[in-house]
Amino acid sequence: MSAKSWQIVMDKNALLVSKLFIVGILITTLMTSGLSATEILQTEEPVRVRADLCNESALLREMETCAGQFKGDMALIDPQNWCNITHFIREYNYFSACTEIKAVHTGCYWPNPLVESYIIHVHRHFFSNCTMEQVVLVDPPDETLTLLISVPVLLTLVMITLVVWRSKRNEA
Repeated sequence: MSAKSWQIVMDKNALLVSKLFIVGILITTLMTSGLSATEILQTEEPVRVRADLCNESALLREMETCAGQFKGDMALIDPQNWCNITHFIREYNYFSACTEIKAVHTGCYWPNPLVESYIIHVHRHFFSNCTMEQVVLVDPPDETLTLLISVPVLLTLVMITLVVWRSKRNEA
């Protein structure tokens, strides 16, 4: 193959690659424009809360209502299972949603320091005996560590060797 015909083939391939690149950018732009999940899912105007209208005494009464419901739900669960979240996740989710809804309805933002302190109070009541066991991190054995380090290094060296060998082969 002569140098002129080789250059024509290379020019056609370069032109094809650049066209595909441009088409890819256009398709990506069209697919992602205006498709934000938050924009699509927000069909109604979010509730705007003014912090200066927060009625803290009403909020405390509402927190008592939420906590009362949560205490009743937790009474149905064996206290030995209070440290296992899988046993009370639904009840806790209802409690959390209740505090958020009640805070917004009383004109307060959520979370706020009053609600947070109340939630901490509830946590201390139900989950004070739940201690986390400290996980001790241990280094892997030397053989495993050597393997994890040497494999990427060797693969990098092999790839560099292949690229150099291939480029020298094309020049000849």
